Amino acid sequence: MYKGSNSRQPRANNGWKKKSRGGSRFGGKRGFSGDSIDINRFINKAEPLSLTEVFEPEHAFEDLELHNTLKQAIKSRGFITPTLIQDKAIPVVLEGKDVIGLADTGTGKTATFLIPMLNKILLNPKEKVLIVVPVRELAIQIQEEFKALAQRMNIYSVVVVGGANIHAQVRDLRRRHNVVIGTPGRLKDLISRKTLDLSRFNNVILDEADRMLDMGFINDVKQLLSLVAKDRQTMLFSATFSRDVENLAKDFLKNPVRISLKTRETSKQVDQNIIRINNKDKTEVLQELLVQTEFEKVLVFSRTKHGADKLCKKLQQKGLKSDAIHGNKAHNKRQRVLQNFKQNHIDILIATDVAARGLDIPNVSHVINFDIPATYDDYIHRIGRTGRADKTGIALTFVG
Repeated sequence: MYKGSNSRQPRANNGWKKKSRGGSRFGGKRGFSGDSIDINRFINKAEPLSLTEVFEPEHAFEDLELHNTLKQAIKSRGFITPTLIQDKAIPVVLEGKDVIGLADTGTGKTATFLIPMLNKILLNPKEKVLIVVPVRELAIQIQEEFKALAQRMNIYSVVVVGGANIHAQVRDLRRRHNVVIGTPGRLKDLISRKTLDLSRFNNVILDEADRMLDMGFINDVKQLLSLVAKDRQTMLFSATFSRDVENLAKDFLKNPVRISLKTRETSKQVDQNIIRINNKDKTEVLQELLVQTEFEKVLVFSRTKHGADKLCKKLQQKGLKSDAIHGNKAHNKRQRVLQNFKQNHIDILIATDVAARGLDIPNVSHVINFDIPATYDDYIHRIGRTGRADKTGIALTFVG
C-alpha cells in the first residue's frame, strides 16, 4: 500500500525512545511509561464492518416518545434508525435521567443529546439548555446540527466562543433563545459581564469532557456547574473515562446511567501503522505519501502552531492544495479553512490537537501524525477523525 521509500510494511521497534516533556502526563493509562513509548500501540489492523456486525437497534425514531414536529425534522434529516449510542441513550434521557455516555467518535453523539433536548423545549418552551465544549469548532458543529434539526420550530440557540466578536454574542444573548453552546472561557467572561445568567438553565451537556479537563478547564467547568439550576438534568459525554472525569461526574451528576459503547481504545475501522523516517527529511517523506492517489483527503497533525504553518508553506510550495488551522488563527479564518477542507477545495489540512478536537469532517481517508502526540489519549482522538460512520480509514504515525 505504501509506495516509494515506504513500500515495505513498517515494523515496530520497542527500543525507540522519546524524551519526556515532564510530569505524569506520560504515565500509565495514557500509553506512556517513563521516557519510552510502545510503538506497537500505533499498529492495528482495521476490522471492516461485516454483515454479521450490522447493528440492529431496539428502537426506531418513529416509535420513540417524541413530539411529532421533531419526528418530522428527524425524518427530513435522513435519520431512519438510531445509531448505537442514540438507541441506548435517547430513551434514558427522555426519562429525565442523568447520563454518562462513553463512545468512540463519529457515532452520532450530537444528535443523541440534541433530539431529547429539542423534545423538552417543544413540550415546555421555558426549558433552557447549556452545552459546554472544549473548542469553538465543536461548538459551531453542534450549532449547525441544531439548526438543521430545529428548522421551522422557532427554537433558537446562541454560540459563545473565544476568538469571535463578543459584542455580537452579547447582542444574540439578549434575543430569545433556549440553548447556549459555548467554551468555558467565553462563558465565564459573559457571566462576569452579567450578560449571561445560568441560574435558569436546567439542562446541561458536557461534551468532550475528557478533553476539557485535559486542557485545564476543570475549575471553570466546576464553576459553571455551580451556577446552573440545582434541579437539572445533566449529560456528560466523553471518549475516555479518566479519574478526573469520574470525579466530576460523581460531584455533579445524580445517579447517572452509564452507557459505555467503547469496545477498545481505538476505532476498529482505522488501519493503523507507522512510517519510519530513518534520518530522512520528514517533509519529503510526507510529500511522497501525499502525491499517491489513495491519499484523497488527509488530516496531518503537527505538535505546534509554528510547525503547522511551516509545514503548510512547504507543501504549498510543492504544489499541494493544503492549509492549516491552529489557535493563533482568527476565528473566521479557521472556519473558512475548515469549510474549504470539508468541500474538497483543499486536500490536506494541517492542524494542532486543540484546533482539530471533535471535528466531524466526512470522508477523511488518512490521518497522519507528522509529530507524535503528547499523550495516548490525544492519539485516540486524532485517529478518530477517520474511519467514521460505516467507512474504514488509515492512520500513519511518523517515527524516528
